[in-house]
Amino acid sequence: MHNIMKSTFLTTLTVLLFFSFNIKAQSDAKAQNLISEVLSKVKAYDNIQVEFSYILENTQEKLKQETRGSLSLKDEKYLLNLMGTTQLFDGEKIYTIIPEDEEITISNYNPENDNQLTPSKMLTFFEEGYIYKNDILQNKDGRKIQYVKLIAKDSEADMQEALIGIDQMTKHIYNLIQSQDNGTRIEIRVTKFKPNQPLSTNMFSFDESRYPDYYINNLD
Repeated sequence: MHNIMKSTFLTTLTVLLFFSFNIKAQSDAKAQNLISEVLSKVKAYDNIQVEFSYILENTQEKLKQETRGSLSLKDEKYLLNLMGTTQLFDGEKIYTIIPEDEEITISNYNPENDNQLTPSKMLTFFEEGYIYKNDILQNKDGRKIQYVKLIAKDSEADMQEALIGIDQMTKHIYNLIQSQDNGTRIEIRVTKFKPNQPLSTNMFSFDESRYPDYYINNLD
């Protein structure tokens, strides 16, 4: 189950991050303005640290699994911790560190490869590729969350629709929800959002000497 959840999360997040079809003409003006505010705010930060929950639920199968992760971002560089695995991107190479197996995989980043996971776009993936429609307003833990429906322009896209929840006061992302045809509901919920934090100078640098007994698999 652990490996299935990890695979499902990475697949889902990869799908969420990479749809780009240059659409905005049919969006609601209110939803478009809100999305623009969110994007402007995120892009203005020097760096961002996020803690999140990944929730997979299927009521028909009586399945509910939740795991937590963290993500640090600065420009295109990132440090992702999820399900016992660390992924680091230093701007050129991606390092996937698996302590359980004492293994590290190193690969070059190819921006033209749509199958590569890029958490650096986790908070901005919706900038292009969607029509925006205003949805419900809900109170969550004393916060007003405005939901915006994302609708893919391309009728053959793997993910046709999703909901993004936005805190009306902070203009930060609260959560992202995708419901699949098989009854599975996937939610990525931001539990902590810390912008402009003091980061160590080597946070996004890989130091091989820290892993003397690890097997290093260099793919490129």
